[in-house]
Amino acid sequence: MLSAAAVLYYGCAPPRSAHIVIGAKNFTEQVVLGELLAQEIEASGGTKVERRFWLAGSYLCQQALISDRIDGYVEYTGTALTAILKQPLPKPGTCDEACVHAEVARLYEQRYAVRVGPGLGFEDTFAMVVRGDDAQRLGLRTISDVTKVNPPMRLGVGYEFEERPDGLRGLSAAYRLHFAGSPRTMELGLLYRALAARQVDIVAGNSTDGAIKSMGFVALKDDRHYFPPYEATPLVREDSLKRWPQIGVAMERLAGKVSDEDMRAMNLAVESQHRDVAEVVREFRASHGL
Repeated sequence: MLSAAAVLYYGCAPPRSAHIVIGAKNFTEQVVLGELLAQEIEASGGTKVERRFWLAGSYLCQQALISDRIDGYVEYTGTALTAILKQPLPKPGTCDEACVHAEVARLYEQRYAVRVGPGLGFEDTFAMVVRGDDAQRLGLRTISDVTKVNPPMRLGVGYEFEERPDGLRGLSAAYRLHFAGSPRTMELGLLYRALAARQVDIVAGNSTDGAIKSMGFVALKDDRHYFPPYEATPLVREDSLKRWPQIGVAMERLAGKVSDEDMRAMNLAVESQHRDVAEVVREFRASHGL
């Protein structure tokens, strides 16, 4: 069932126009990736691409894709597997990145006639993040170490992480985590501010967030391998690929081009240096021969 916000969006959104439309979720990395895909499509065929960015989360992007409001967007394979396709988390060690990608590709093609493109070259997994001074003082290196902290830590999470099957409930059960009171839920962009301001002690961020390094935070190791692979991968409608072959050309050109460090650097340039997304992406493409 769609949320009230999603219903409002679909009631008000205009029909998709007669040109390519690329979407993105509502956080910096997604906007960077949406812009990267859009620029590469434009460079591959000269067609102007419409950007519909800042869509409120995975569910809204999925609905926009299958209802033909957008032609494609970049998703993460672990998110696609659990939150969209409603498949169980693979047991640790039973399904690697290639296995998850293949299963996601099979199910999207079968259910939605959507092509799962080749991975961009990096994963953005969930990361439990703490302040650097707390990590040193409390000896925190892994998520398991959090169970030894007394009194319990105050947790901050994004709205989606609190609800999704590979999110808070499953993580807490896998590690037997207990936190001080109920988690504070907030927009993803506010998590690190709250952590820096000591309003919370640990947050569920993303491994490629530029703020982790720039603000002296520490991402704890997922020592029980709870989280599945989260390979960044374009999703595009099959009918759109037939109509605009340059989308497929762009996906192939971007395959394997973005490293974890590349993504962190672009995120940092936009979030902390307040640089224009399009300019940051153009510089990345130029430096990688795109």
